Amino acid sequence: MLHKRLLYLGYYLRELDWAKLRSFLEYASVQEKKSKSALVADMLTSSLKYNISLLEYFQFRFYKLTNAERSTYAGTGFMYEYHLSMNPKSSRNVLEDKLQFLKHYKQFVKHKFASVHDIENNPDLAVSLLSNSSGKLVLKSSSGQCGDGIEVRISKDFDAVSLISRLKSTGNDLVEEFVVQHDALNGLSPSGLNTIRVFTQLTKDNKVEILGARLRMTVNSSVDNLAAGNIAAPINLETGIIDGAAIYSDITKREETVHPVTQVKIVGFQIPFWNETIKMVEQAALKNTENRSIGWDVAITNNGPELIEGNHNWCKLLWQLPVKKGLKAELLKYL
Repeated sequence: MLHKRLLYLGYYLRELDWAKLRSFLEYASVQEKKSKSALVADMLTSSLKYNISLLEYFQFRFYKLTNAERSTYAGTGFMYEYHLSMNPKSSRNVLEDKLQFLKHYKQFVKHKFASVHDIENNPDLAVSLLSNSSGKLVLKSSSGQCGDGIEVRISKDFDAVSLISRLKSTGNDLVEEFVVQHDALNGLSPSGLNTIRVFTQLTKDNKVEILGARLRMTVNSSVDNLAAGNIAAPINLETGIIDGAAIYSDITKREETVHPVTQVKIVGFQIPFWNETIKMVEQAALKNTENRSIGWDVAITNNGPELIEGNHNWCKLLWQLPVKKGLKAELLKYL
């Protein structure tokens, strides 16, 4: 066990954002009136004991928690093994590859999309995409993660040839029609598409259970990922109403009860088409039962919900931070 945890620690050190660590360490030291050396020692011990990344020590506020409270959190190491168990490598490619996902789950996808290969072989596809009603295109990599490399561009800036050229020059291979979100969500934050993340889990008898739902809100950003500096808030599963403040993954920033740009109230916000959203993800979860635990990204338009992505390695921060508690016990019963 120790040898395995040391390997994980090595991985955490290799992938570490050192600037962010220094910022978090400085903040926690001042807030808790603890020495940096004591925090670092506790951070390393906690990483080995609870299999969390070094940044998660701060993001989960371990420096404030008892050992019993710390043991309730699902960190990177646990989640990696859990997702591997629930979504085997042999079946998860339909979720990893965005183009495969859009084709496999097409019944839940309303917007137009095509690969660079598709539009090279069929210029009419490019014409159709360029003339979409939103007037915008989203250029991305079919294997991209966390919003990396995504471009939102004006359709009229391109023709078929220049669109293909732009995709190839940026390493992107997928183009999608920009999804126009529901008026209520656009009023909340118009800078980008604000998606609902719904976490589903299949039981042994293939019953769909919902592990939670969060609204991801853009903050002067074209993407809504927490990693890009945005915020997320918990949604009541029964009502579709946001029932808690929005949080950042950056511990130095305070939680938000109103949107920091638009000043629209977050707590109490009603997600449109909530019942339809839950029904859709329950149906989608049963379409490929080899993948048993999925984080769905759902867009809400004026015409209802649609799928944007499905994540086999859904984010433990987005799941736990908005509710301010560890949820590891909710997963242990499925193992």
